[in-house]
Amino acid sequence: MQTTALDSGLKIFSTCPVSHPTERQAYLRRVQEIGRWSEDAGYEGILVFSDNAQLDPWLVSQAIVTATRRLRPLVAIQPAYMHPYSVAKMVSSFAFLYGRRVHLNMVANGFKNDLAALNDQTPNDDRYTRLVEYTTIVRKLLQTAGPVSFDGRYNKVAILKLTPPLPAEFVPDILVSGFSEAGRAAARQLQATAIEYPKPPAEHVAARPAGGDARGIRIGIIARRADVEAWSVARARFPEDRRGQLAHPLAVKASGSSWHAPLSRLASAVGGREEPYWLAPCLHHKAACPYLVGSYERVADQIARYVASGCRTFILETPANQEEIYHAGIAFERAVGRVAA
Repeated sequence: MQTTALDSGLKIFSTCPVSHPTERQAYLRRVQEIGRWSEDAGYEGILVFSDNAQLDPWLVSQAIVTATRRLRPLVAIQPAYMHPYSVAKMVSSFAFLYGRRVHLNMVANGFKNDLAALNDQTPNDDRYTRLVEYTTIVRKLLQTAGPVSFDGRYNKVAILKLTPPLPAEFVPDILVSGFSEAGRAAARQLQATAIEYPKPPAEHVAARPAGGDARGIRIGIIARRADVEAWSVARARFPEDRRGQLAHPLAVKASGSSWHAPLSRLASAVGGREEPYWLAPCLHHKAACPYLVGSYERVADQIARYVASGCRTFILETPANQEEIYHAGIAFERAVGRVAA
């Protein structure tokens, strides 16, 4: 079922499963299967992770592209991993070889141990400065016909020309983590979409920034006809887990991202109460973002509030199955109807 919510200007992305510790062929099948489900639902694309424990995101993206007709990978880009020219070259190569547009999710931070292992000694306060420089070079290479020169604090290029050049219709959307003020400032400077791990809708609406900043959120959705059915699915998928509860603080400590600790504190405060905004999966180290759980109507109400706050981009957690995408689509359609009304 292709959701008509996309016709209203919303962009919905699914998320690729993490690549460990699944067996090789099973993982490849799973990635391509989720890609096809997402495409059938009319999604814009699919987020592909990037860290030391994951497969190369560009090779995973290639697997997705070859299994779908139009779905666009949203590739996580960490400056520590590759030169900005290599990123631009990958984008133009996908366009040339597959006729496919690729979006970029620019990541300033990451797991502390990952960055330490790479000998990335960039001070935390400067990571967004580096990200802005890095992304500026990528964008100039993708949008400028002639050679590009840039003299920044962390990134410098001189008379650099992209080959093959990128046709204008393949220029990627740029997304940036927008949980911190530094992230939101970087997104504004880059005219990118700031992606947040949202607070409950009422708080998210209250914190709406002035101006027309592009906003988006990362969230999970479990929706059914009735609340009791949705919660039955949610509790079965994310049972209480003492081991996960003990692992969660360690994961927070290991993360260098600004969103992790505040979201963890909020999860501890609200616990596992059966409210539409649900953080128990985060608290038990089974998800990295909040979930919206409930009937189509209750979940649609929550989504509509986020849309009213200016959110036009939604990155959804990895779907458990195709049925999950179907139910989320119904909630989105009803949310769009509420906003229009």
